[in-house]
Formats: sequence, C-alpha cells, structure tokens
Amino acid sequence: MPARRPSRIPRTASRRTVAAAAVLPLLLGALAACGYGSEAGKDDKAGAAGKAVPVAGARKLTADSVRIGYFPNLTHATPLVGVQEGLFQKELGGTQVRTATFNAGPSEIEALNAGSIDIGWIGPSPAVNGFTKSGGKNLRIIGGSASGGVKLVVNPDRIKSPDDLKGKTIATPQLGNTQDVAFLDWISEKGWKVEAQSGKGDVDVVRTDTKVTPNAYASGAIDGAWVPEPTASKLVSEGAKVLLDESDLWPDKQFVITNIIVSQKFLKEHEDVVEAVLRGSVKTNEWIEADPERAKASANAALKELSGKELPADVIDPAWKSLRTTDDPLATTLRAQADHAVRAKLLKQPDLKGIYDLAPLNKVLTSLGRPEVSDAGLGVP
Repeated sequence: MPARRPSRIPRTASRRTVAAAAVLPLLLGALAACGYGSEAGKDDKAGAAGKAVPVAGARKLTADSVRIGYFPNLTHATPLVGVQEGLFQKELGGTQVRTATFNAGPSEIEALNAGSIDIGWIGPSPAVNGFTKSGGKNLRIIGGSASGGVKLVVNPDRIKSPDDLKGKTIATPQLGNTQDVAFLDWISEKGWKVEAQSGKGDVDVVRTDTKVTPNAYASGAIDGAWVPEPTASKLVSEGAKVLLDESDLWPDKQFVITNIIVSQKFLKEHEDVVEAVLRGSVKTNEWIEADPERAKASANAALKELSGKELPADVIDPAWKSLRTTDDPLATTLRAQADHAVRAKLLKQPDLKGIYDLAPLNKVLTSLGRPEVSDAGLGVP
C-alpha cells in the first residue's frame, strides 16, 4: 500500500474512517458520525437493572455519581461488559455509575454539552467534530477503547475482486460518517471519481442506515457495503463475502474506532472520578482479553437487556473476533483520518491541538505497571 502522508500512515491506511468522518459534519452540520442513526439517548437498561449500585461502605469520591454514555453496539464492548459485570462500579466505590445509551455520535455529544452525561464512549469522528465545533472547549479524548471491526462485504455473484466494484452500488452508514469517508478515500486511491455529497460516480455510494442495510442487500438494491460490526457479519450470514478488512490497510492492523471522551468541566472538577472510570475501563479490557468467550457472552447479555434481543452466534462470533479492545487511543490514526477528510474536501484543516488529555490514563497505566500511551503531539499544552 503506497505511503502518502506525513503521519507516516500509508495512504491506504490513511483512508480510514474516523476523524475523516468528523469532517462532513463540520460542513454539513451534525451528522451521525458513527453511522448508527440519530436517535436521542435513552436510559441504559443495564444501569436501571441495578448493576450500578454503590459499593456498600465504600468511600465516595468527589462526585455522588458519574453519568456515562455509550452505544448498544459491539464496538462499545468495554462499557457494555464493564457495566454488565459491575467492573466500573467496583472502581468507583461509593460514587454511583449512571448510564445512558445512544444510537448516534451527535446525540451523545449533545448530551455531553448539555451536562446530561459526563463521560462517553464514542467514535473518533463525532469526537473530532464536537471538539472542533466548540473551538476546543467542550471535551477531551482521555483514552482508547476499540480498534478494527470494519469491513467491505459484497455480493460474490456480482463482485469477485476490488476492480469489479466499478459501476456497482455500495452502501455506507451515513453521508460523512467514518466508514463513508474511509470508502471514499479508498475509492480515490483506486483512481476512481465519486462526487462526495451525491455519491454518484464510478462507484455509486448510497448512504443507508445500518439497521436496514441487510434488507437492502437481500433485495439486491446494493451490491455490497463498507460497514462496522456487527452489520458486516450479519451480511455475511446472509451470503455476502468479505472483500476487504479495513484493519489490513493500517500499520499493525490497528486504527481507532471507539474513544473515551469527557466533559472538560467534569475532568477539571472530578479528576479522581475520571481516573476511577479509566481504571475500570483498563481492568474491563483486561477481563475481556483474559476470557474472550465469557466477555462475548456478557456483551451479548447486555445487548439483550438494552435492545430486547441478543445477536445470533453466526453474527456475534465473527464480529467479536474482528474487534480488539485497546486502552491506547491510537492518536496517530485519528490525525491521519482527519487528513483524509481534508484531502476529500469534506473538512477544512482542523486544529486538533489539545483534543487529548492522557495524563489521567497514563497515571492509571503506570500504577498498574503498564507503559504509557502517546497523544501524537495532540495533547493539552
């Protein structure tokens, strides 16, 4: 894959999603940068079920409670499992975990800005968008959570190689979302032309909510899709084939898909609470890596509580294997993704200096005997 960027990430690698996605929202308004619709947040059933009960007799931190937000989606496995298993509450002691779930990045950013949540798990694109639109005053990225889990899946009867995509119709979750920008960047590397906003060109790009993408594929309306898990595995279970795993386009097969953000106000006033949540995140990721099968079952149980149904084995098994939990926010890949968005003319060159504050995370990692992680020069001054 040809190199082509100061971020040292091969241009193919460059193509990736995230910050890129932040991109379009900057020009077109608050789009759902994660591609999961635009539904407002709602109470998390896992939290409401009583799993987030303060530890009896434990010391309360500087806040009575901490409100965390995330998606009922496998790319948010850390909060799904951490809440389900009480791992966050254990670290917070007498400070109660309160939860809310969202189906789109913009609504979660809105909740953070309004003070409805304090900390959130979110895709890099809405994080970049929220940071940039506020002039760098509303949030910080304080840690990583997940890498990978994005694939180009296609109808094998119509597409047998990447070159066969020309003239075909491929779905992405939403105009300007992380996967949409990643696909547009990949198309440009092939030398093909697509008008970004209309999606018309050598490949027709149609923006389709991931909840209806499987139906669009089954009806023949699309020839494939560049989508996150578990949608990719759902399509495969219905006969599609994986043509490309986006991880293969990145150095070390890693690129950020989920970050942890915090309100700057909350971070300033309750650093001890933020550290406790980060400790819970790090320990949850350790728990997931130590027993992935049990963790998968826990995540699926959480999804069932939140959505009313669990994912079938032929969907969750391959989806789970393609995702990787990580404490490292993979800041270099976020910066590369922003560069891709700029190159696609979907984003004006953003000033991302100060988007990261990894001091609390590095303090936690050091206390656990783990190496510190880098902000790629984008940390607070």
